[in-house]
Amino acid sequence: MDIYTTSILISIVIYALIGNYAGRKVKHLEDYFVVGRQAPTLLIVGTLVASVLSTNAFLGETGFSYATQGGAYVLWPSIWVTGYVWGALYFGRYLRRSRKLTVAEFFGWRFDSQAVQAAAGVTIVIGLGGYLLAVTQGAALILSQLTPMSYIQGLIVAWVSYTLFTLYSGSRGVVITDTIMFLLFTVMSFVALYYIVGAHGGWLSSLEGLSRLEEKPDLMSWHGVVGPGTEWPTALDYAIWSIVQGIAWALVTAVSPWQSSRYLMAKSEHVVIRSGCIAAIVTAVSNMALYAAATVVNLSKIDIFPDDQTMIWAALNMMPPLIGALLLAGVAAAAFSSATTFLSLIGFSVTQDIFPHRERDDRSMLRLSRTMMLLVGAVALLISLFLPPSIFWLAYYVGTVFASSWGAVGFMSVWSDKITARAAYWGIISGFVGNVIPRLFDTLGWIDLPSYLNPIVIGGAISLVVVVCLSHLGGVTEVQRARRLALHETPEEDRDAAQTGKTQRSALGVAISGVFLTAMLLYYYVFPYQRTTGTLREGGGLDWWSVEALLAMAWAALYVPWGIMAYKVVGRSYASKRPH
Repeated sequence: MDIYTTSILISIVIYALIGNYAGRKVKHLEDYFVVGRQAPTLLIVGTLVASVLSTNAFLGETGFSYATQGGAYVLWPSIWVTGYVWGALYFGRYLRRSRKLTVAEFFGWRFDSQAVQAAAGVTIVIGLGGYLLAVTQGAALILSQLTPMSYIQGLIVAWVSYTLFTLYSGSRGVVITDTIMFLLFTVMSFVALYYIVGAHGGWLSSLEGLSRLEEKPDLMSWHGVVGPGTEWPTALDYAIWSIVQGIAWALVTAVSPWQSSRYLMAKSEHVVIRSGCIAAIVTAVSNMALYAAATVVNLSKIDIFPDDQTMIWAALNMMPPLIGALLLAGVAAAAFSSATTFLSLIGFSVTQDIFPHRERDDRSMLRLSRTMMLLVGAVALLISLFLPPSIFWLAYYVGTVFASSWGAVGFMSVWSDKITARAAYWGIISGFVGNVIPRLFDTLGWIDLPSYLNPIVIGGAISLVVVVCLSHLGGVTEVQRARRLALHETPEEDRDAAQTGKTQRSALGVAISGVFLTAMLLYYYVFPYQRTTGTLREGGGLDWWSVEALLAMAWAALYVPWGIMAYKVVGRSYASKRPH
């Protein structure tokens, strides 16, 4: 047994031991669903990042940056991670304030409607079911590459591992393992960058080599490789796609069930906001390191196929065995942690939202939740056995469904006094269908949608129009109005000067990170790239009006305002009441 197989098996054993420990701590339904609402900042950050940076990031997106979009994936500001900041400020803390067990239950309570709760629950099952397929297939690919197991055997082993763990430990086990996995693969992303770049004389030497790569011209430009044979006919098409995807995934991080539900576990509203700010910083920086590392692999091997094997190849061929084994254990960890999150949320939603059994006691509800998870997991396994793996596109297709179906309803549930239960119900359904149907027709080749008519945009626009129109045709009940107003009553225990100060420092960290990343990109990317490509201004000065330079500066332009906004909102919301 080699070191790579051993590292994977050890991580699975550790996973099982943690599950056993966490499962013994589960005493009632809140323990199982939301960790007794006592999770500190580290655990919330860990589960936020681990559940979104699954195999799609380590296999799908790294393959994408390696194949065609190296410069684009490093340079483009992470629009989507800002959703952590404004999602926590304008949705997440209010969601926690409701003290519900699931996000769909929050919608049902807010609109005083079981139908709305069920509609949200159905989208969770379908959407996260698709995401569960992607991460299960990712885990199976890793196991089949690194152990003597076949792909089918890897599927079964992966499924059994995360299913048994989740059935027993629930959310308590998920957040603990998510945090361990988050720490492991975040550290290993930077270690991987160090070794891969080091093999080619450092970052500046690597960037120069990539910029002159004849086999992949424009790999390091702001738009990457575009044109015939790619997904984007022109650079403008890529820019539109990137902006649409950034906004869509920002909505996903803000309101989607596998992200916003983490806030229901937080110890306080300060933990919610701090976690969102820290997650935004950590995710942006670790993604940049990961994409840069994957792109540099081109200098060692230009024709890895399939390209989602890029980081696996690098771990096996470009790093010391122990380091490579730890990186691959981190990649496997990302797959398992995301799978446990998705499976638990699907099981919770079936039990709590679609077929609620409020007359049952905690013990019988726990038993029912575990049964539902097992059935849902079995269905996911069967589909995985017959569906060809396509990790990157499968994750992108199903993940953004929530931007279309939940975006408008999620924020309006907190901020609009006019949205009705009927509008919320049909807004969720119409946004879901308005995204999925055009996506299906486009995938089948029945239609050819331009970049500006991305199914995400179509579904989101339909949902918003439906919500606005139906809200004008009906009235809001007194119960619905009272519940929305109750969400805006700040808990007295959160009006704490010391806690407020700590939260504001986290907000300032977002602004500082934007300035830091802009400076780093200008010095270590844009200037040497322009020097290599001969596009510096006369006299050797930086061309500040190049798209690469503008994108580098966009990091500060995006993150500084949000950091300042978060700082002000926290100060205003949690100021201690002065005595009369």
